Amino acid sequence: MQIDELQHNEELRQHEFPVVKNKIFLGHAGDCPLPRRVAQAVADYAWHAAAGDQEAAIWPQVVEEGRSLGAQLLSCAPEEVALVGPTSLALSLFASGLKFRKGDNVLVYWDDYPSNVYPWLALAGQGVQVRLLNTRGLGAIRPLDVLGQVDEQTRLVALASCHFVSGYRLDYAAIGAALRERNILFCLDGIQTVGAFPMPVQPVDLLAADAHKWLLGPCGAGLMFVKQDLQPHLNPPIYGWHNVRCPNFVTQEKIEFHPGAKKFEPGTQNLLGLVGLNAALRLLLELGVENIAADLLRKRAWLVPALQARGYVVLHADAAPENASGIVTFFKPGADMAACHQRLQQAHIVTSLRADRQGQRYLRLSPHFYNTDAELHRVLEQL
Repeated sequence: MQIDELQHNEELRQHEFPVVKNKIFLGHAGDCPLPRRVAQAVADYAWHAAAGDQEAAIWPQVVEEGRSLGAQLLSCAPEEVALVGPTSLALSLFASGLKFRKGDNVLVYWDDYPSNVYPWLALAGQGVQVRLLNTRGLGAIRPLDVLGQVDEQTRLVALASCHFVSGYRLDYAAIGAALRERNILFCLDGIQTVGAFPMPVQPVDLLAADAHKWLLGPCGAGLMFVKQDLQPHLNPPIYGWHNVRCPNFVTQEKIEFHPGAKKFEPGTQNLLGLVGLNAALRLLLELGVENIAADLLRKRAWLVPALQARGYVVLHADAAPENASGIVTFFKPGADMAACHQRLQQAHIVTSLRADRQGQRYLRLSPHFYNTDAELHRVLEQL
């Protein structure tokens, strides 16, 4: 299956994505509807599990397949991919599992999604200085902004690959390369780009992304990346039968973690979620994430001026292609954006209503590859 084929064959599109029969779904930066093949994989396994041992038929094969598929998507080794679930859990595991010294500082962006701020703020109780990144616009983080605010005591920089409201996408490769030269760790919340844009992880040390947005998978079934040479220095504060050695399920006198990414998976995995995640990863790899990215940027290229022509202010409308994303966020001065959001809902058009720290409300469109230009034109007509 190819993206162009999907967009021009309505029967195929409705078969693969049942949501399009009744809705125009443009909320992938929030929560995605499941593709048919993902929902079917979960349902098939659920019925199989109803007939006997839930684990016997698929474990550990489903876990190893998830690592392999995740490694293909992230261009890394399977041993660097852990399957721990929510982005929030992975980010908290990073913050609590690293060793910091009193006087170290970490750099974060105050207006990132809270899941990528709170775990680092909590380090202040250990004597770690938490620095807040200054930017020129909402989410508009440039390499020079980051490099101008780190010093010899900076141990780690934690950022999002794309801002969840404004849609500004980081040049994470340039930031990561510069931080590596300075021996500073780089942690990336990749939930708004993994599955939508190619995300080779060589420039970063840590990455987390749940599946329920652009990956088109179930909630709580995400990917976590830990660079291999960092793994010995990241000790999770969570212990169980799966990540600590216990031959024949017999507790040992010494706590000794398993090698590789298994170190970060303490207990029985969410097998239903992993079955769905694997189906979603196979779909994305079949289509090619580079093709998905090209389609999202093509849609944005004509959608932004079309919104501006109707009097809307689009955040980062002039963003360069390397900073543009699948998110298009806009408002109209003096307009009631909540009422606009409600009208779209009544027309069976799913968008997101978001706000900034000052209380300004925005409409956020986040179409995926299976959305058609005709659907977006209908949205413009409603607006």
